[in-house]
Amino acid sequence: MALPALAVSPESGQLTGQGMGGFYRDGRRVLSRCELLVAGEEPLMVQGRLTAADRARFLGTIRRTGERGPDPELQVERLRSADGTERITFRSSATRPVRLPVEIRLGTDLAELGSVAAGLPGPGLRAAVHGSGLRWSGPGVHAVVSATPGPADVLASTGLLRWELDLPPGACRTIELRAGLEHDRGGPAGAPANHRRSGIARIPGPRTEPVAPRKRGDRPPRPWTAAQLECDDQRAEALMAGSLDDLHGLLMRDPAATADLYVAGGFPWRCGLAPVEALWAARMLLPLGTRLTAGTLRMLARTQRATPGADFGLIPGPLRDAGPHVPPSCTGIEATLLFPAVLAEARRWGLPDRETERLLPAAERCLRWLRLATDPQGGGPRGYVPDPAPGGPYRCDIQAHAHRAALLGADLLDASGHGDAAALRDWADDLRIRFRQDFWLDDAAGGRPAALLTADGRPVRHLASTAASLLDTGLLGGGALAPGLLDAAQTGQLAGLLGSPAMNTGWGLRGLSAKEPGYNPFGHRSGAVRVHETAIAAAGLAAAGHERTAGALTTGVLAAAASFGYRLPEMYAGEQRTADAAPVPHPSACRPAAVAAAGAVHILIAFAGLRPDVPAGTMSVRPPAAAPLGALQLTGLSVAEQPFAVRISRLGMGVVETAADGLQLLP
Repeated sequence: MALPALAVSPESGQLTGQGMGGFYRDGRRVLSRCELLVAGEEPLMVQGRLTAADRARFLGTIRRTGERGPDPELQVERLRSADGTERITFRSSATRPVRLPVEIRLGTDLAELGSVAAGLPGPGLRAAVHGSGLRWSGPGVHAVVSATPGPADVLASTGLLRWELDLPPGACRTIELRAGLEHDRGGPAGAPANHRRSGIARIPGPRTEPVAPRKRGDRPPRPWTAAQLECDDQRAEALMAGSLDDLHGLLMRDPAATADLYVAGGFPWRCGLAPVEALWAARMLLPLGTRLTAGTLRMLARTQRATPGADFGLIPGPLRDAGPHVPPSCTGIEATLLFPAVLAEARRWGLPDRETERLLPAAERCLRWLRLATDPQGGGPRGYVPDPAPGGPYRCDIQAHAHRAALLGADLLDASGHGDAAALRDWADDLRIRFRQDFWLDDAAGGRPAALLTADGRPVRHLASTAASLLDTGLLGGGALAPGLLDAAQTGQLAGLLGSPAMNTGWGLRGLSAKEPGYNPFGHRSGAVRVHETAIAAAGLAAAGHERTAGALTTGVLAAAASFGYRLPEMYAGEQRTADAAPVPHPSACRPAAVAAAGAVHILIAFAGLRPDVPAGTMSVRPPAAAPLGALQLTGLSVAEQPFAVRISRLGMGVVETAADGLQLLP
């Protein structure tokens, strides 16, 4: 992936026109078919793998008629890039010259990515000869493939390119294909924002005429530092590197302000802006610098509702399924509550004051929306945040997001001298008292938080992974964490529930307890493991002192990551781990996915226990004493826009090795 371009390939490298295989650009399938034949036969492919987020390598051998012995003398290598280029190299180890008749069969349907992902590809289009290649035309758009060197024969009716390659002993020959799009002038400009399972849409991208394959130098630079992890558990190192590579592949520019970068939701369903996922990814990458966070916040601030009314200050977002017990939730509400908290934490990590001031008005509008949404006159039971609004229900995780937004938002207002920070803290204090009364359900096993209150205030008691949000309280000044909605005893009880076999699969946290009615190991909100919720739970548990449970969840994710080649999907089946099992992929999961990749980074860095307060010039390092990953060293982090490195021993002792001048270390 190198959005808005990507390529989907089987391990053979052959694109046959079946399934999702193909080159895509701006949400269109540029090529659905790219089949290589040598002397009328397919090469025997022996390896196909990703070499980076935007590149894949396929290696095969070619057997000639009459060739003796078990050792192949001819090899073929296909280097495929997301930008639409492919280099096919033939190498000879033969002792005599070899002539290879090479054919490449090409085709496309110019279908939209959302259609292909939903199993609705278009009919194959007829090609026309175009320069040294072929061209296919659809309404307002054309796919073009050129070849270097030019083919000896081009058969447009069958999409066939032919070469006769002469290979002297020890020589190699290369054919390069370049695929791109051309748009008619006055044709459709741009595209809808997202792919969604319920509909068909394109990746947003600027309209250009023509669209040439993108050079690697044109890719957005990584808006985070070159962080590295060295760890006793080498799976952690591979997961960190692979996750950052995936995030780079998902990186996109805001067309309205191309300097502002954000991370797209994931392939294939959300290859554009998914506001809440972009915010989570930016927040989880704060230890690697604040550039991604600043760009994401600026971009979302431009989408914020500014018309007076009930939605004033809301960041728009689509509805998403919430499982069998509750109606769909509004991701825009979660994004609106995340915005001020992410800005406040970015300031603690070193976001420059000028950027904070620039984004503060949008954060204040989010906080204003929060207060209006919880006005008892609006119909909510005792001032809880409804989701969707108005009318509820009132979800426990949304109350946790609202509580964090109020406390960290008050922190922002104090620093700027704007607004009424005291009123926000009073509201949060009142919410905390009421939540412990209304949402905590005592029982013989020690109690549990209600998943939600219905519109008329009745608690629904099923146990879901969304309860992990109650552990994510947010960062204040001086290395302190904000108070949570649960007290210490309730937090301990929740830790026990999340660590139980009913919730912990051994690969991560189930979306819904296996003991609950409606549990489905493949239910994407009713039983499947979601990586970013597991990461939130593990980080929160570690910070609250429940290190054993945090370590068990983390090592489970590492085991799953190894099975998935260190490219974690957004979710996988909630099957219980056994000695001879592997995690089961979910057929509809995004992979790569922004929140899974960012969650992997978050869960690993959490065990360093970093709590910066750049405005006060301090840093606290409080790693868990259990050190579930063993000794680790993190280099290339960023605090106060300066390099930061820390080493954690097997005994859980932290030593800062590199830090900004003047940064005071607190115990």
